[in-house]
Amino acid sequence: MLDEMNEAQSDLAQVIRLALAEQSEDVRLFVARLVRKYRNTDPELAEQLDLYLRTKTHRASAPMRKAMQPALPTQTLPVDDESRLSLLKVFKDTPDREQPLLSISLEETLSQLIQERRQTERLASMGLSPTRSAIFVGPPGVGKTLTARWLAAQLEVPLYVLDLTAVMSSLLGRSGSNLRTALDFAKRSPCVLLLDEIDAVAKRRSDETDIGELKRLVTVILQEVDEWPATGLLLAATNHPELIDPALWRRFDLVVDFKIPETPAVKAAIKRFLGPDFALFGRWIDILTFAFNGESFSDIERDIQRFRRAVALGTASDADLIEEFVKSRALVMDRQARIDLAVLLAKQTRLSQHTISDLTGVSRDTIRKYTADQPSITKKISKRELEA
Repeated sequence: MLDEMNEAQSDLAQVIRLALAEQSEDVRLFVARLVRKYRNTDPELAEQLDLYLRTKTHRASAPMRKAMQPALPTQTLPVDDESRLSLLKVFKDTPDREQPLLSISLEETLSQLIQERRQTERLASMGLSPTRSAIFVGPPGVGKTLTARWLAAQLEVPLYVLDLTAVMSSLLGRSGSNLRTALDFAKRSPCVLLLDEIDAVAKRRSDETDIGELKRLVTVILQEVDEWPATGLLLAATNHPELIDPALWRRFDLVVDFKIPETPAVKAAIKRFLGPDFALFGRWIDILTFAFNGESFSDIERDIQRFRRAVALGTASDADLIEEFVKSRALVMDRQARIDLAVLLAKQTRLSQHTISDLTGVSRDTIRKYTADQPSITKKISKRELEA
């Protein structure tokens, strides 16, 4: 009997804690769990709690819907007291923002995350809560920050990006205060908060080269991830997962891997970045797709934009640009990749074998051997590497 009383007191204390923190959605989720918990041991209490859930006046929209945003403009963004730099960057994109280029598996993961947020009440009725936190892992330039912006746009809430350089104050002990101030601000209203390059702060606490201040910040982040409200979505991004404290990995609900784009995504990226100039560069699409293999989206966009500017200014032709680019890329390819590239050039362009040899470093004898004696190689390359 005493154990039952202690358990009931613990449940009551939890409800009060959530209510005082004004985490109304979390209160609903917890009460839904209590209904299921007490259905057999105390059916009258379970029925009463269920009645409260059903008769409670629901918000006109889900917790993260646009209707919750009018109060945002009146809030002043937090700043570092020493430098007066803003601790947060703000992005307010519309739902029609273009979707970033993603793999099929990434699309499925993010689609479920969005659906969870749009159907929080359905999840609550089953005693479940939506994903509260996720960490984006991947090399630079693969779309982690763009994906965070797109997610916020789909959920019709602002994206706050925590500027870790601003958080790190030169005043001892101020960094932890800055971090808490920024996180507390983000918890006031529905939003998506991105802790970009979290590895700069959340390093392994066993790192002997680290200073005590950073180790304290790790503790702050661990606490915040644990207690993050269901009304917001907490994201983190890192290029160096090996540096992150292992305890932090366990705190995040979801780990999302962003990898270097595969061939179909590379081809789609080239088409998107070329825009209206695709008509001019379209004949080189397979060559570019092969040459850009292993590059990030940001690297591809940078080079494509350079091509477009050169053509717009009349400083180079499309053929000159592609030949120069192919030659530079061939320098970092292994022998087989250079042979495959040479074969592709021989099959899909009017370049002479002498020119192709100069661009790729593959001898003309080798080019003749692969194009004359093994014509199926190009077909294999096209199917394996270039099919969109």
